[in-house]
Amino acid sequence: MSTAIPVTGDDLTGPARPRHRDFGRHAGWYLVAGGATTALQAGLFLVLRTPFGSYSANLVAIALTTLVNTEFHRRVTFAGSPAPARRRYLQAVLTFLFYAGYGSLVLLTLRSAVSEPSSMLETSVLVGTSMLGGACRFFLLRLWVFATR
Repeated sequence: MSTAIPVTGDDLTGPARPRHRDFGRHAGWYLVAGGATTALQAGLFLVLRTPFGSYSANLVAIALTTLVNTEFHRRVTFAGSPAPARRRYLQAVLTFLFYAGYGSLVLLTLRSAVSEPSSMLETSVLVGTSMLGGACRFFLLRLWVFATR
């Protein structure tokens, strides 16, 4: 009885594909999407900060980028992974609520330490916050939303 050893180019997308083989692909696409949407979020925040204020600008930027980011992950990062629609929508809502609360708390804390923070300081703090939250979100997406059962 012989055992086939997969070589480069073999189709490993069948049901027997070990989940750890997807980790690199998932992480790579997650970093690409995270970098792009964090840059978009920072840009939106900077544009909207003056007319709407820091808190409102942050909420609008998070709402728009969460929608784009979640859809990208569904179609590209975790393509082919089963994820019921209800779970995906719940994840998007929870992501928005987490980042909205987390970002607002960070801005509030910053304003208690610095009376009038510059737009670049606020943006930098929000980008750092987004990166930390993103690391947690990756594992949540991988282990819960797009989990292979």
